[in-house]
Amino acid sequence: MSKQPSITSTQRVVDLLRRGEPNQMVKVQGWVRTKREMKSLAFVEVNDGSSLQGLQVVLDPLALPNYEAVLRDLNTGTSVTVHGELAASQGKNQRIELRAQTLEVWGTADLETYPLQKKRHSFEFLRTIAHLRSRTNTLGAVFRVRNTCANAIHQFFQERGFLWVHTPIITTGDCEGAGEQFIVTSLDLNRLPLTPGQQVDYTQDFFGQPTYLTVSGQLEAEIMAMAFSNVYTFGPTFRAENSNTSRHLAEFWMVEPEMAFCNLDGDMDLAEAFLKHIFRTVLETCPEDMAFFDQRIDNTVLATAESILSHSFERITYSDAITYLEKTDRVFEYPVAWGLDLQSEHERYLAEDLFEKPVIVTDYPKEIKAFYMRLNDDHKTVAAMDILMPKIGEIIGGSQREERLTVLEARMQVQDLNPHDYGWYLDLRRYGTVPHAGFGLGFERLVQFITGMTNIRDVIPFPRTPLNAEF
Repeated sequence: MSKQPSITSTQRVVDLLRRGEPNQMVKVQGWVRTKREMKSLAFVEVNDGSSLQGLQVVLDPLALPNYEAVLRDLNTGTSVTVHGELAASQGKNQRIELRAQTLEVWGTADLETYPLQKKRHSFEFLRTIAHLRSRTNTLGAVFRVRNTCANAIHQFFQERGFLWVHTPIITTGDCEGAGEQFIVTSLDLNRLPLTPGQQVDYTQDFFGQPTYLTVSGQLEAEIMAMAFSNVYTFGPTFRAENSNTSRHLAEFWMVEPEMAFCNLDGDMDLAEAFLKHIFRTVLETCPEDMAFFDQRIDNTVLATAESILSHSFERITYSDAITYLEKTDRVFEYPVAWGLDLQSEHERYLAEDLFEKPVIVTDYPKEIKAFYMRLNDDHKTVAAMDILMPKIGEIIGGSQREERLTVLEARMQVQDLNPHDYGWYLDLRRYGTVPHAGFGLGFERLVQFITGMTNIRDVIPFPRTPLNAEF
């Protein structure tokens, strides 16, 4: 039986590329990307996923006793452990290389059938092999940036004293009111129990009532904010929206902070600082990956990130936005009028063409926003805000919440919501109510925007979309 590899004594490729020194003895474990055979030497690139660039390993038949056998097994995709000594490299675009003294093959990859040979593959094809696509340069870079974004989110809130709360995935309510929810049930769908009125008898279901996969953790975050002041959620959410587009997923991750004793201005200030923190962290942590996206995917991603960091976000009201849109000569596909929601083309015009930077739009008509948003003094608008980004449109949606019990009850009545279903939510206004606010960020939209990837299915490891739940 072969000896199992030791994780603790293995150096990461990214660390060796950045800080490795000649004459340093190291051990590297990873997968072969390429192999080049010369007359007296062979060169393989080994990548362990820690960096865009792999480490060049030099194989010398005089140093490797099993040289011929090893070389025969080294195809793209082969997994290896290499011990050896670092040396200054004579090649271009590389500072050091590893002179192998021992090389052990853990798993081979058949040259004829391994689908990730050294050539360009379409993203559509790569989605069909989601179990392997993370080994490619592009998807590897995407998921390193995604990881950095997630870490930056936690860092931002933790440094500010926010409590990370785990809100339920199974819920009974629909926070967004759109009705596009996945039903959760333990009932036998082939033998559904029925009521005398021939409706599904959910009293016999696991929870005794209809339950769904959550569309948002906001309402539960409000509960926790009423005890801990500042909290945030970061977890999966679900929408049964049959949208087969490059911007929609059925399963995606949401970040939702909630702050007690906070108004809309404080909400906007936090959201702007939050986005800038993430962009700054990504630029500092993933410079090679971001340079790759700028070169291969979208040659504006670096300039866009720098622009976001160097400019304050523009702040306008919804009414001002409608005025700007009505005055422009631009012809839009969707109509523009006060009372209608802004479409993506309207949002992108404001951010890309009119202001050429992120825009925060506030004070939307109450009829197009959720019941929990605070009614303004004009009784026509609510204290809501959306952050619009160039190239993508809305990236954050938030509001000051309605903390006044009687006003909230009236808003629920207008939207035909049963107060009995939200008794606990109303209790928060009965017992120690305070002004509070929060926002929601679609995590995949953020990663898509930062990297310049055109399809949201390529910024999550295993996308869930209509008719697709593989892997």
